[in-house]
Amino acid sequence: MRRSADLCRPEFEVRFLLSAWNVHDKVPPATPGATGQQGTWHLLRAERADTTSRLAALTKDFDDIVGSTAAVAKDDEHDPEGATIAFERAQVMALIGQSRQHLADLDQALGRLGDGSYGSCERCGRPIGADRLNARPATSALRLRGR
Repeated sequence: MRRSADLCRPEFEVRFLLSAWNVHDKVPPATPGATGQQGTWHLLRAERADTTSRLAALTKDFDDIVGSTAAVAKDDEHDPEGATIAFERAQVMALIGQSRQHLADLDQALGRLGDGSYGSCERCGRPIGADRLNARPATSALRLRGR
């Protein structure tokens, strides 16, 4: 049985994401030069696979950082290397958070692709331009909020 603390560990998150999101596998394999919905599906799936790999690598980096400090003193304030280690740990955790958010955005984009709303702004309903969708395939809006 999993403990609740295990659910917060980055490696659990990676295993969960790898196993739980195979619901969008209904589009047939790409044909050379695939365009439209099929091409978009493959683009989103490829980006999702890249992000999942990045998340796994970041999780390993985080575990390595934590493991390297397990045998040494826990006093970051007085350890000459403490500030560097704390910074690295915080930086990797921020990157893990960004990767998790990007995976969620990609999954939402795959859902929108499936229900026919992909390519329309979720706030105003207008079409999102092809250039923006090519640059940010998981986007759901014409612009970021506040800009």
